[in-house]
Parts: sequence; C-alpha cells; structure tokens
Amino acid sequence: MIKSILLSVDGSVYTEAQVKFTVALCKAFDAKVTILSIVDVRIFEWAVVMGTDGFVPVIPSNIYKEESKKILEAKAEAVLAKCADIFTKERVAFDYEKINGSPSDIILEKLPLVDLLIMGVRGEFAKWRKTLVGATLDAVMRQWNKPMLITPKKFKKISNILVAYDGSEKSNKALQIVGYFATQLKAEITILTAHDIPKMREKILNEAAAYLKPYNLNVKLIGTTGIPEKEIIRISQDEGFDLIVMGAFGHSRIREAILGSTTEQVVRNADIPLLLSK
Repeated sequence: MIKSILLSVDGSVYTEAQVKFTVALCKAFDAKVTILSIVDVRIFEWAVVMGTDGFVPVIPSNIYKEESKKILEAKAEAVLAKCADIFTKERVAFDYEKINGSPSDIILEKLPLVDLLIMGVRGEFAKWRKTLVGATLDAVMRQWNKPMLITPKKFKKISNILVAYDGSEKSNKALQIVGYFATQLKAEITILTAHDIPKMREKILNEAAAYLKPYNLNVKLIGTTGIPEKEIIRISQDEGFDLIVMGAFGHSRIREAILGSTTEQVVRNADIPLLLSK
C-alpha cells in the first residue's frame, strides 16, 4: 500500500509531467506527497576546484558565487510555489521542502520516510544529454530500495500496464506492486517474458498469471524470444502501453559490466513511465 510519495523536482521540462503523474497517483492511492527541491551546492564547489586547479588558475569571486546561489535559490522557491499551487487546486495533501546539498544524497536520506519516489528520466541538463539518463537519477535508482517511478516528458493516463517478468526474485517481487497499481488505477495488465525455450516461456508466464489471479484483474500474456530490453521497448511502443513495470537490476555486476544492464537500457529508451521494483 502506498500512502506517502516523494516528488523530486528541479524545474526542468520533465517537471510538469512528474507533477501530473503524482497528482493522478495521490488521488488513486489517497496518498500524501512531499515535494522536494534541491539547490545543488556542488556547482559552487566545482567552480572553485576547476578554477584553482585548471591549466590557468582562476579563482571565482565571492560575488559570482553569491549571485549564482541566489538565482538557484530563487528558482527552487519558484518551482515549489508552482507545485504547491497545483496540488492545492487538485486538493491533494502535500508538504514541501527546499534543501541545499547533493541531490542524490538528499533524496536517499528521505528513503525511510516514503513508500514511492517519483523522478523525471532526465533533469535540468536534458537539452545536452538527450540519450542519457540524468546523473542524479542513475545514482539514486541503484541505491533506492523501494518502488520508484521514472517519468518521461509527457503525461498520459495509466490504463494499460506492461509487466516485464523473467521469473527472478526481483521480478516476482514486482508483481505485488503491479497488483496494487492495477487495482487502484483500474488498469489492464500484460505480462511479457522473453525466453528462447518455449516451455520456459510458458512456465514463467503461467507463474505470473497465477500470482495475480487473486487480484481479479484483466491479465494478458505475451511470450517472445530475443533480447529482453529490446523486446520490452518494442512491445511497449507497438501495443501502446502507458506504463512499464519491472524488477530493477536483476543481473550480477559482472554481467552488467560486460553486456550492460537491462534496467538501464529500458530507462534510457522507454518513452513511457517506468516503475522499478527493488
């Protein structure tokens, strides 16, 4: 059950969709949201280090640092004010907080206090890093151990959920959050597994269907072959799903180092929200 949501916002082009998804989930779950805006102090630290340790040492003036900090502080406050106005109009319970520090560290400090984290797939520098996930998101999603919703640039109502299931412990754990989301959102579910052996595909799919049977949901099954991350993206796009759900980082660090992470590839290439279960 989800009753407390943490929404981390930075005022980027992804923030509007984050807010809309949060409003929809708060209403569906009767949950409260904490809106968090972080002034990244590392910017000032980097400016000092790069200035004094560079090829031509330059020491940033105190005026530069103070003015830059004022701008970031003002932006964070404006973002919070706009979010507060939206949640007030939508009659969603909320509180908000502005904190100075390292974004990933601060978000992870909030872990014991919430049931769900919502972040945009990219942040303020998305314009220059369109094919990469945000650095803060990458750091957080590897350490966060509760459900985490990663949102794209555009909002769409969630009514058709694709569940990537491979029979592993982490993907099995994801079925519980799937059952809850689908029940509260009145959404349909499709279970997808990619395996080269037909009998294994059937076994894995039947296992997932059996788990979800007590939820009395509309569940469809899709079995396919090929590379899992590519199949997840292909089918999510071809069939017009609104949400992908999967267990996060189910492979060993060695496999990830050699072949890359399925989770990372899906996060990077999905154009719909992704719900990660840990």
